[in-house]
Formats: sequence, C-alpha cells, structure tokens
Amino acid sequence: MRYAPEHNDATRERILEAASRLFREHGIAAVGLAKIMAEADLTVGTFYTHFKSKEALVREALLRLLDARHEALEQALHGADLEVVVRAYLSPEHRDMAGTGCPIASLASEIARHPRATRSAFASHNAPTLDALAAWLSSRRGNEVSRADAAALLGLLAGTLQLARATPDRAESDAILEAGVRAAIRLAK
Repeated sequence: MRYAPEHNDATRERILEAASRLFREHGIAAVGLAKIMAEADLTVGTFYTHFKSKEALVREALLRLLDARHEALEQALHGADLEVVVRAYLSPEHRDMAGTGCPIASLASEIARHPRATRSAFASHNAPTLDALAAWLSSRRGNEVSRADAAALLGLLAGTLQLARATPDRAESDAILEAGVRAAIRLAK
C-alpha cells in the first residue's frame, strides 16, 4: 500500500523530532535507531524509507537544530541586554533541559568525532549564529568583533553549560553557571 506524500512527510518529521530530542538528551552514540523509532511510534524497518543511514539522520537533525537555534538567538539578541542573554543561556532551566536545549552544548563534542561531511554541515550551519553574535557584540562595543571571538564566547557559554550539567551537586552546578555568567560578561564587554 502506498502512502500519500503528506503521510511520508509527517512520518519523516516524527523521526526527526524524536532523534533531535534524544540526541541532545542522551548523546548520538547512546541512541540507537530502535530507540528513535520507538519514540516516534514506528517500526525500525520504516527508518530506511526515510533515511539512508543513522549518519544521514544525524546530519539532518543537526541542521534543523542549528537553524532553529540561530532563529532563537536572532530573536533573543534583538534589543537585548548582554546579561539577560547570558543568564538565559546559563540558566538552571537550560541546564536541566538538555533534550530541548542548545545543540552546540549537547552535541559539539560528539560531532567532532563524526565524518567530515557531518562536521562540515555543523560548521556551515553554525556560521550564521557566529556571524549574528559577532555583529551583536560589534554593535555593543563599537568596534569589529570577529567570528573567532564570537566562537570563543559561544564556546565559553556551551562549555560552562556542559560542566554544570556534568556536576551532580546542585549547589556546585549553580555556582559554575554563575561563574560562567560573570566570565562571559567580562569577555563580551
């Protein structure tokens, strides 16, 4: 039985949504196709109708996540105060919601071990975020901020979030977040 194109699109979307959340929550290596397909309420055999491989799914999910993150950042930066933006990123809520949070903090260290095509997709879809962050910082400072400087700030934010997530003691994790806020504000000024 053939399905309508809308059905196939909806099914593909369910797979991507499940994979995107599970990859951020548990890591790419820790999530198999069976878990993704069960989360999407589909059989594993259905997977190959929509994707050539898990790596193809990783790339597509990553692109969507990075594009969505960029749109959210653009909205957050519009007229925003530096401390408000930094505190929103380094918040206990963001720390505790890895499955819906920033894909850079959740996945960058894993992506570094993936094939070149996946790493290139990551870099190309993260570039607009770095450009937007550099432009925002430049407008605040009154001088040109490079993409590399923007990447350093984003790395500080993502790394702080990773360390806070890895720290089981809540008070110590909160202290890491607060120290990251202070460091990011100093770096961004």
